[in-house]
Amino acid sequence: MKVLVIGGGAREHALCRALSLDPDVTALHCAPGNAGIAEVAELHAVDALDGAAVADLAASLGVGLVVVGPEAPLVAGVADAVRERGIPAFGPSAEAARLEGSKAFAKDVMAAAGVPTARAYVCTNPAEVDEALDAFGPPYVVKDDGLAAGKGVVVTEDVEAARAHALACGRVVIEEFLDGPEVSLFAITDGETVVPLQPAQDFKRAHDGDEGPNTGGMGAYSPLPWADPALVDEVVATICQPTVDELRRRGTPFSGLLYAGLAITSRGVRVIEFNARFGDPETQVVLARLKTPLAAVLLAAATGRLEAEPPLRWSDGAAVTVVLASHNYPGTPRTGDPVTGLDEVAEKDGPKAYVLHAGTKRDGASGAVVSAGGRVLSVTATGSDLAKARERAYRAMGRIGLEGSHHRSDIAAKAAAEAVS
Repeated sequence: MKVLVIGGGAREHALCRALSLDPDVTALHCAPGNAGIAEVAELHAVDALDGAAVADLAASLGVGLVVVGPEAPLVAGVADAVRERGIPAFGPSAEAARLEGSKAFAKDVMAAAGVPTARAYVCTNPAEVDEALDAFGPPYVVKDDGLAAGKGVVVTEDVEAARAHALACGRVVIEEFLDGPEVSLFAITDGETVVPLQPAQDFKRAHDGDEGPNTGGMGAYSPLPWADPALVDEVVATICQPTVDELRRRGTPFSGLLYAGLAITSRGVRVIEFNARFGDPETQVVLARLKTPLAAVLLAAATGRLEAEPPLRWSDGAAVTVVLASHNYPGTPRTGDPVTGLDEVAEKDGPKAYVLHAGTKRDGASGAVVSAGGRVLSVTATGSDLAKARERAYRAMGRIGLEGSHHRSDIAAKAAAEAVS
């Protein structure tokens, strides 16, 4: 099978890495890709939001599957354009992708499906914002209704900060704060059958101790030794399957990757948000543990044959990923700085630890890898347990140089310590 992956972040590098290890994949392409993806896939320049251009590229390459990575192309209808050309696409339609593209739409679907989530108000003017903030009280949770690259959510005790964010967004969802630890669960679906992946936990705040502003994610780990073994089955039965069934009932079946961001509250599991694609950085650790070849599973979902696939196989070990971010991220990041130490990681730490590129590119003059975005790299490692995976990830991170960069030093630290005790 020839496969084309759309996107250019660490999520897409993780997908491309997994697909490159699949013996059924005879040719792997990525558009637009990045400096790291270029080592495992042939790169192509394309506007990832232009469905016709993506479909033309897929047809010219003769691929048998297109995997759409990021949310923006899905919401823009890229998967629809590819399917209209008769090419299987892994990723929901633009209509179904509204589950991520509109927080208000997601709340409506959850209400109809009986899915447990936070109580919320959809606000479109200052009076509604003030009423909602007053109704819930602190801590205030304010979410931009549309796509915001993982940075559209503000959780704060400061009512003025909450109000300012709400007014800057326009249409917002203001909801009750959900207590308890957060969990990310991915489920692959063809619109009927739902196949869960292993759960992961990510770290949204920029700095150690969950301090600083929200980011797109600064690290993740899997498995979750503290979680109830019945959690995955419960989430599929009460959240994922009812949501998929409701979207099919509405005539907009969801085929692709359903990502449930969950809070394990004192009152039970609640949905924080849905995404319509693999999450970043959780994909890095989930795919690191997946033993089943990836291409056939994604193709089965894209072609409505998921029920016939054998159960997924997983490693017994653990995986940890730590994100290296550029200077000033998540503000306006500095770019163009050289990244060093990548060859040393490959030589001394592989294959148990490896680097997945996010915001990188090759400098045209020097050929060096330079930073080209906010989150620059994900250093991912596997081990027999979380402690071993953490040790390997941070040892590899120590070999990498990027002026002005920062990363968290506490990814999976608490879970690893609790697993030992």
